[in-house]
Amino acid sequence: MINLPRCSGILLHITSLPSPYGIGDLGASAYQFVDFLAHTGQRVWQVLPLVPAGYGNSPYASPSTFASNPLLISPERLREAGLLRDEDFGRVPDFPVDQVDFDAVSNYKFQLLDTAFRRFEAGESTLFLADFEAYCARESHWLDDYALFVVLKYIHDGKTWTEWEDGLKRRRAAALREARKVHAHGIRMQMFWQFLFDLQWQTLKQYSNQRGISIIGDLPIYVAHDSADVWANAKLFHLDAEGWQTVVAGVPPDYFSETGQRWGNPIYRWDLMEKNGFPWWTRRIANILKQVDFVRLDHFRGFEAFWQVPATEDTAVNGIWVDGPGARLFEVLESRLGELPVVAENLGVITPGVVALMEQFGFPGMAVLQFAFDSDATNEFLPHNYRDELVAYTGTHDNDTVAGWWFNDKSTQGADAVARARDYARAYLDVRDENDIHWAFNRAVLASVARLAVLPMQDVLGLRSEGRVNTPGTVGAPNWGWRFRPEQLTHEAVERLKELTAVYGRGEGGSAV
Repeated sequence: MINLPRCSGILLHITSLPSPYGIGDLGASAYQFVDFLAHTGQRVWQVLPLVPAGYGNSPYASPSTFASNPLLISPERLREAGLLRDEDFGRVPDFPVDQVDFDAVSNYKFQLLDTAFRRFEAGESTLFLADFEAYCARESHWLDDYALFVVLKYIHDGKTWTEWEDGLKRRRAAALREARKVHAHGIRMQMFWQFLFDLQWQTLKQYSNQRGISIIGDLPIYVAHDSADVWANAKLFHLDAEGWQTVVAGVPPDYFSETGQRWGNPIYRWDLMEKNGFPWWTRRIANILKQVDFVRLDHFRGFEAFWQVPATEDTAVNGIWVDGPGARLFEVLESRLGELPVVAENLGVITPGVVALMEQFGFPGMAVLQFAFDSDATNEFLPHNYRDELVAYTGTHDNDTVAGWWFNDKSTQGADAVARARDYARAYLDVRDENDIHWAFNRAVLASVARLAVLPMQDVLGLRSEGRVNTPGTVGAPNWGWRFRPEQLTHEAVERLKELTAVYGRGEGGSAV
């Protein structure tokens, strides 16, 4: 249940914030963004997963579902804490201002983080050793394995854990003890970086909440095979004797893909998880709820039934539907964690069973306006078909921007279908100036009856495809790298957002529903 009044917010990941250090972080620009949200009457800041990025720099392929991305730590905040000095910064590389160069950022920032750790170990900061040790003890259920996993992956030149020597791959007790002893320094440093992120994030979240801004986080349903999660909990996944997936996750062929999508994530042993009372999932949900106020559960459809594909298949064509844990999982979670502040990502082909599961637990779904114009007036994503318990978006991180969608002729649906969708959108939204198309979309979503309306930052700025965050089915740059420049957020855009937010009763003091 989303316990919010009628309100609106902005979707923007931390990495996309301006910063002198090549990637958005938890420093001054994050606080300035919160101030912008408050000034324009927004009540929500939605972010992507805060986890370390994985394959292709994706936060949806992380080496850990519990850990946070140390590249988001603010060097400026470390300087304020005495962990860095002016001379440590050296000559800051000439980073791109509108894209993240992940390799360059990693090379520079990890040097700073290494220095910060050495200063802490030498007692040259305002941070207390007792606080760090208390954090490590509190988070030991995931932190111990994660820190060891990252170090072992580094000394194995990035190889997948299934390719490590047998003792480490199979987590033999003697091998793990020896590894923890030999690599104690590196392990402690990884733990310290997680501690730093937690300090900076909790301070930012407190500031946001004090200014009336709630944070929506994002939790993918699946985890990556090459992760501390699977390595440390192999019995909870369908793996063979060598640790490789026997079946993988995906979605079947549909209107957009003749061969479906073979994601490759390992499938959960839901039977074993349920037998043990879902402790891993309880810890996972509890962990993210310490970081955010609400959680968007990605691919919610998979909790009711999921598409399972043999790992030997190259595509997702030859899969089968398998029942998920359904209500049993959420009943256990609610009994242990209380009412769940969840938004269900229910895009795609949704069955009555999925709808019933959402309704049983009061989880609102999503409506994406970009998907509304490919049929007729009965399309559920058209604003006149919205209902109160819904989160409405102009687009998501997997969509092109509104302006990019409007002016880009490339589409898997074909030119005729795109033309028809544009004609319908032009009539529905009464578009008079195509260069203002993003505000036509923004206005329609904000004016709707949906309890919460969320606009990607790019649609406030009016960016075209250069502002796209991710193109599904592709890997590498520019995916996940977009950043906005401060000058792109014009006075006109700020005031227009503020005005529309107030006009449609979504700002401070707006009508509660």
